[in-house]
Amino acid sequence: MKSLLNEQTKHDNVFNMLVRPVRKLLEEKAFQTPTEPQQKVIPKILEGKNVLLISPTATGKTEAAMLPILSQLVQFPRTEQGIKVLYITPLRALNRDMLERLEWWCNNLDLKLAVRHGDTEVKERMRQSRSPPDILITTPETLQALLFGWVISRHLQSIRWVVIDEVHELADNKRGSQLALALERLREITTREFQIIGLSATIGTPEKVAQFLVGAGRQVEIVRVPVARLMKLQIIFPEPQPEDYALASALFTHPEVAARLRIIRKYIESHNSVLLFTNTRTISEILASRFKVWDINFPVSIHHGSLAKPSRVAAERGLKQGDLQGLICTSSLELGIDVGRIDLVIQYMSPRQVTRLIQRIGRSGHRIGKMANGIIITMDSDDTLEALAIGRRTYVEELEPVDIPEKPYDVLAGQIAGRLMRSRRLYFQELYEMFRKAYPYRNLTIEDIQHIAEYMHNRFPRFAWVVPEEKIIIKPRRSKPLYEYFFENLSMIPDEKHYLVVDRQTDTAIGLLDEAFVAEYGKPGTKFIIRGSPWKIVNIVSDKIYVNAVDDPTGAIPSWVGEEIPVPFEIAQEVGAIRGFVEEKLLNGMKPAEVAAELAKKYPSNEQTILAAIKETIESVQKGFAVPTDKRITLEDWEDFIILQANFGSLTNRALAQLLGYIISERIGISVAVQHDPYRIFIQTTGEMRSSTVIEIISNLKDASPEFIQDALTRACVRTGIFKRRMIHVARRFGALKKNVDFSNMSLRSLIKSFEGTIIYDEALKEVFTKDLNLNKLIEVFGKIKKGDIELIRVDQRNEPSPVARVGIERVSMKTDLIPPEKMKYILRESVKARLLDETRTFVCAHCWDYAEMLTLRNLPDKPICPKCGSANLGLLPVQEEEAFVLIDKKGEKLAKHELKLRNRAIETSKLISNYGKAAAVALSGRRLKISDAAEILNKQKTLSDDFYDLIIEAERNALKRRFL
Repeated sequence: MKSLLNEQTKHDNVFNMLVRPVRKLLEEKAFQTPTEPQQKVIPKILEGKNVLLISPTATGKTEAAMLPILSQLVQFPRTEQGIKVLYITPLRALNRDMLERLEWWCNNLDLKLAVRHGDTEVKERMRQSRSPPDILITTPETLQALLFGWVISRHLQSIRWVVIDEVHELADNKRGSQLALALERLREITTREFQIIGLSATIGTPEKVAQFLVGAGRQVEIVRVPVARLMKLQIIFPEPQPEDYALASALFTHPEVAARLRIIRKYIESHNSVLLFTNTRTISEILASRFKVWDINFPVSIHHGSLAKPSRVAAERGLKQGDLQGLICTSSLELGIDVGRIDLVIQYMSPRQVTRLIQRIGRSGHRIGKMANGIIITMDSDDTLEALAIGRRTYVEELEPVDIPEKPYDVLAGQIAGRLMRSRRLYFQELYEMFRKAYPYRNLTIEDIQHIAEYMHNRFPRFAWVVPEEKIIIKPRRSKPLYEYFFENLSMIPDEKHYLVVDRQTDTAIGLLDEAFVAEYGKPGTKFIIRGSPWKIVNIVSDKIYVNAVDDPTGAIPSWVGEEIPVPFEIAQEVGAIRGFVEEKLLNGMKPAEVAAELAKKYPSNEQTILAAIKETIESVQKGFAVPTDKRITLEDWEDFIILQANFGSLTNRALAQLLGYIISERIGISVAVQHDPYRIFIQTTGEMRSSTVIEIISNLKDASPEFIQDALTRACVRTGIFKRRMIHVARRFGALKKNVDFSNMSLRSLIKSFEGTIIYDEALKEVFTKDLNLNKLIEVFGKIKKGDIELIRVDQRNEPSPVARVGIERVSMKTDLIPPEKMKYILRESVKARLLDETRTFVCAHCWDYAEMLTLRNLPDKPICPKCGSANLGLLPVQEEEAFVLIDKKGEKLAKHELKLRNRAIETSKLISNYGKAAAVALSGRRLKISDAAEILNKQKTLSDDFYDLIIEAERNALKRRFL
């Protein structure tokens, strides 16, 4: 192999380095010329090097990794048993995609391929144990279970290659820390250094990610394929045109919203396949609903992780096959799930991070040599300036650094538990030597291991016995709790609960709030927006939030903020720098159009858009207001609020908001309401408190030591719901709180008291300071204020807020997200109608049991019948076709428990569909509706009328409420 490699020149086609059977298959696929990633990576893998390949989506990364592996694998003796290749992906959906992509290659090369995840049937697991595949596709969580399984772990001894797909999705979180430890365990099992290949989208700090991939101190080569040179980006800030006022009236929305919808529709209609990315699931649903209310036949659908699997698969298939022109999606489609060739990516509102934008736009146009084509549609000047800063950084690849968690203790506790299941005793020193090879644990100490071991010893029931003098951990005689703890905590993804919002006046269910939102804002008196209306929290009882409707939405928080991607400090600073540049040039006599022309040379947009984005800055200068910049904090009093404008990003502003709120509350003796966004903080005023009070507090803090600020922020944050949420997650991962027990009624004070001084408390605090608050940047800001690099300016009180503050006020007044009460019923009905008709379900003939097909309800005939036997007895199942075909193949015999349940459901639902046709299928597809709920609806209304959909809305509300009883 070496001599062959030496004979190649860098200009040769690297496909010639592969063995003949693989080359023949390449010819069959008409793959003649390798892509840039393939040209660079294939030789390195053939040389046996560890590689991190950083390249955009759809540039042949998978083939770059797998072709050289397949080329070597086919040369192995057929007598050599065991798994040779592990292919690890972060999502089950990617497992499915990868299985389909590799199946053809493996079938033609006579290689065994299998997939293994949490839903893999027992029969298939047993088959894999008896006859292990050559290549196993799995997830990080399932790998944990495999490593500690008695039989399957023996088949892992033969591993030669590990491929980790979408490494960037794992490196910055605890799933990645767990995987890094699992790979060290795998090395121990194999007794050899297997070759590891990581595939990643464009990321910052690739050297750090490479070390995370292979482990501390090991050799790895980084191959980067630049993305910016193949990218075309446009930023559009739509301003309402005359036709938008008519559209706004028809859609019961605002002209600004209508203008954005019009522009988006124009681009979707002028392209074959478009991905429309949003930053939250809620925004995706709102957009999809508005398009369907506008035109129910508009060929777009929605895709996010909370949708039923058949609907997600149908949406992917619809775009791939050309039945749809657009998919409205969240991060669920950032990764390499196959949706066919994409012509255009539209990002709705700023993507908030450079890496997000590169990943998303990278999904378009990647035939070889083609440009990735992307558009950002923005909603206000904050949003537009943020998009401009991100766009500029995208072209020069100034990416956010990847923050890898520093030796998370909860992950380590799980690994110690796993090892105890296989060993009677463990020595601190051997654990230390193995664990510290994993990059997140490179700074691990013996004391860290002792602290975790002591927790496992001191809890009840014990997970371990510890002999500190001998530095050993012993497996407890009663080991059932240990096994339960390990297998219940295979996943590091926290179980997020939901809260039911109930109208106190009518006792009606309104909707759900995520735990992240409730943790930060779930207090009596808080105003928030849900389903287009403003509400105020009255009280919270268990998992129900009782609310009253309010007329004034000012200060109301959108219910989706808990889902939002944080804006980094550096992006917010650049937004401030742009405003500072505009202010300086205007004060020096330059005209606004000239300033816009200067900015257009640096940022990826036209002068018209930039002029609209700096409109408030221009107005501020003209009216004599101080402009908040990267080097200036402004404070002003407006109605019942103090507005502090600071360009420090989401996590730094949240830290500053919590700190100020805590100090003010301590000073005046009552709790103070505080809101924040990446560019400002709103503080609810009480009594005589004014902006001068806040300036005095900040002036004092600038002289404080970093230790004082950390201590004060710690005292502030441990009183918040954010800390409670993190502590519950950490405590569950430590096995201190059961996953299925509700702790919403436990007071924050009693929870803190239970864990204060423990390793759980320390880990929760560490997680808050990593994920929720940026302490280091806050300390840096106070240092700059002290040195005079950042100035504090109090804006003189006038009859109006400053123009830049007005942008934030308009956001907190939420005017463009509200629906007039008198139009609410119509909008809700049309949205539900559109949602239900877009649902996809699998239909099975419960008469001949010879037909199954996945159909979208919109395309269903009024009286559907089986195309095989003509029967109207079609059952409806919320599963994919494949699962329905299993029922058909088995003909009702030897059914597993869940298959019998599906068969019975098919029979029950077929009775309704044979009597009521399409209306029954629609009713059965309502959210959380039982078959009896659908029957009750159909008994009252048999046709797809307005009354029919109103009955479904009422039934869905009751079903939602029933779930929380």
